[in-house]
Amino acid sequence: MRVVPLGSAPSPLQSLIARRWRPQWICQDCRRGSIRRRSIASTTTTTTADPSKPFYITAPIFYANAAPHVGHLYSMLLADVLKRWHQLRHPSGTAILCTGTDEHGVEIQQAAVKAGLEPQQLCDRGAEGFQELAANVDISNDVFARTTDPKHKRAVEYAWQMLERERYIYERTHEGWYSVADEAFYQQGQVQLIVDPPTGRKIMVSIETGNAVELTKERSYHFRLSMFKDLLLDFYNRTPTFIVPQERMNEVIKEVQAGLVDLPISHPLNRLSWGVRVPSDSSQTMFAWFSALLSHATAIGYPFTPGLHKAAGWSPDVQVTGKDAMRLYCIYWPAVLMGLNLPLPKQILVHAHWTLGNKRMRNVDRTAVNPFFALERFGVDTMRYFLIRQGGVIDDAAYSNLFIIRTYKTELQQLLGSLVSLLTRFQGWSVARAVQKFGGASSDCAPDDKSSRALCDRIRKAPARVEMCMQSLRPKKALQTIMLLVEAANAHFDRLPPTKLARSSPLYKRDTPIDNEPAALQHAASQIGDRLDRIIYLDAEALRVVGILLQPFMPDAARKLLDMLGVSKDRRSWEWCELGADEAYGVPMVDLGQGETGVLFPGLTSGY
Repeated sequence: MRVVPLGSAPSPLQSLIARRWRPQWICQDCRRGSIRRRSIASTTTTTTADPSKPFYITAPIFYANAAPHVGHLYSMLLADVLKRWHQLRHPSGTAILCTGTDEHGVEIQQAAVKAGLEPQQLCDRGAEGFQELAANVDISNDVFARTTDPKHKRAVEYAWQMLERERYIYERTHEGWYSVADEAFYQQGQVQLIVDPPTGRKIMVSIETGNAVELTKERSYHFRLSMFKDLLLDFYNRTPTFIVPQERMNEVIKEVQAGLVDLPISHPLNRLSWGVRVPSDSSQTMFAWFSALLSHATAIGYPFTPGLHKAAGWSPDVQVTGKDAMRLYCIYWPAVLMGLNLPLPKQILVHAHWTLGNKRMRNVDRTAVNPFFALERFGVDTMRYFLIRQGGVIDDAAYSNLFIIRTYKTELQQLLGSLVSLLTRFQGWSVARAVQKFGGASSDCAPDDKSSRALCDRIRKAPARVEMCMQSLRPKKALQTIMLLVEAANAHFDRLPPTKLARSSPLYKRDTPIDNEPAALQHAASQIGDRLDRIIYLDAEALRVVGILLQPFMPDAARKLLDMLGVSKDRRSWEWCELGADEAYGVPMVDLGQGETGVLFPGLTSGY
């Protein structure tokens, strides 16, 4: 055993531990070197909002051995939409979004050799690709964590010492099926023999991931995952919304109930040299996933000054990950945090994969779609809309250029864009006049027809319905709800065609006043004008509310929509998201143009 005896002189790192951290409770048996169940009172998730704590959301820490693809973009985007929604609801609060790159491990070593680069050079190039993607798609991340950062590595060593001190880490020989790609050992029942289609060779692969495995025997350090089974099950039972969706929660509970085995968390140095060394044993290197998970904490200041973890943002309010990392985030990660006596994340959103040609999108299978090409072709807001609108949480989603084009034309151009152009560009009415006549929360805009009453009801209910979807971490459902309001506004416009009504008015295209015309003509003009303005007002209100709600999903398109309606920049927050709240809009803040110029969603350059 290479664990430093408790009675020996403290190392500099142990001295740091003693100065900066005191466990809230350590059982006497642990002090004597044995293990027993410990209290996790301080690690439970609290659902009560703490105004002093920043909202903290994390996207995955992506592996830096290959270029990003659309699946990575989807993970980033889910986290970004949830963060922006929180900011829309709580504009005076602080929100933090963290993503980054996992830059250690055997795969990085191998990829660097193959590319003829030093591992750090490969990591720098990989990190730059993910940072560029985040910037290009308008991801509002506040932190980009890199596991090769020296501060992070020191903090990971600190965490290891804490777990080692509590006897949650021990050393032994491990034998099993190891996957380099998954950085995981599998038991016999978790692997199978297949014929590799490209080569015709028989190989052993992980049943779960399909990645190749090899029988490995090595001396390594292990994390006592097995002792956390009951603690995890108790936590899941007390926190039923910890994992979203429920189907994933059920899968995790079933796996934990079946039993947990202790987890290898290091490799011998001769197998893995590119990583964080075990602080008490320089002949061993930590698994990359252990370091990567801890980056969610080190990115905001772990190890925290006692009592100040909330002020830094800990624990995460939401952590977004793909289903391939569900075991890491939903089993290993909570157990490690329990061992460190840190509060657990409040919720984990586990999403499904994107597929291309009925195969999971992966660089290794050459089924990955280059997100930079897609963004250049379709634009940022189009891709943001499509990925949230079509992406899967429970079931995998198929990626197709034809799907993107169809969605853009039918939903964005024909439904939303055309209605905005009709309302703001047609010369037969004035949005500003309609708002002046019927705007204001206390004004009487009660419609006298069924279609208008239905639209009023939908406008009033839409914000709460979208809010409910976002609180339950269902941004796809929230976006569908917003588009239902757009559909209702279009149906209202079509049932009571204001263009026909406007042309029937004596005022249509008339430059001279009708004050001297017969009273009957003036009365008819007034009635038609009131009815026309009521229709225009309700459709404009629907679009104004839609524009506010769309801001987290399509920031640039939502801004342009509200500019076209003339909505003041200080009236685009949640409190203005109700029927009649804004009585002072209608004068466009941008040039509306003519034809294709100035439209909200212009035509695509190609139809395939």
